[in-house]
Amino acid sequence: MSHDIEVTMLNKNVQQWLDAYGVSHQNPTNKLIHWLCVPVIVWTVLALLWHLQLPQLPLVNGATVLMLVSLAFYFRLSPPLALGMIVVTAINWGIIEWHLATVAVPLWQTALLLFVIAWVVQFVGHKIEGAKPSFLEDVQFLLIGPIWLLSFIYQKLGINYQPKPVSAN
Repeated sequence: MSHDIEVTMLNKNVQQWLDAYGVSHQNPTNKLIHWLCVPVIVWTVLALLWHLQLPQLPLVNGATVLMLVSLAFYFRLSPPLALGMIVVTAINWGIIEWHLATVAVPLWQTALLLFVIAWVVQFVGHKIEGAKPSFLEDVQFLLIGPIWLLSFIYQKLGINYQPKPVSAN
């Protein structure tokens, strides 16, 4: 990859990311599949990373590290969407804690099963769409799916997710 392409990819604004993601998500069935499967995939990835932890720091694990890195990426793109993703992250964290406290099946087993099912369904959606998944073009699109969905919720609620322009003072 050339340096110019890398710089362009790093400088995309939130709307450019969302629009680029949306290109391969036009079919209503594929969109519905994404509304169902993207949240499941987000949860399963966090759940699978949950047990990668430092024994002396139980809250520092693969999931919390991914959460922080993802939130930093989202804040760079759109602080309003990042705030929404904090809520999404807290909900996912709560579901993980609930699972650990109440479900007899190990967390990793539940997460792995749901991960495989959700990805198979996602690929079916892209087959219906007739387009490859966006992340095959750029792995960063794996982080865009959740905020792509959230952007629709914001639009429906009349919440502006575009970052405020930086003044040239």
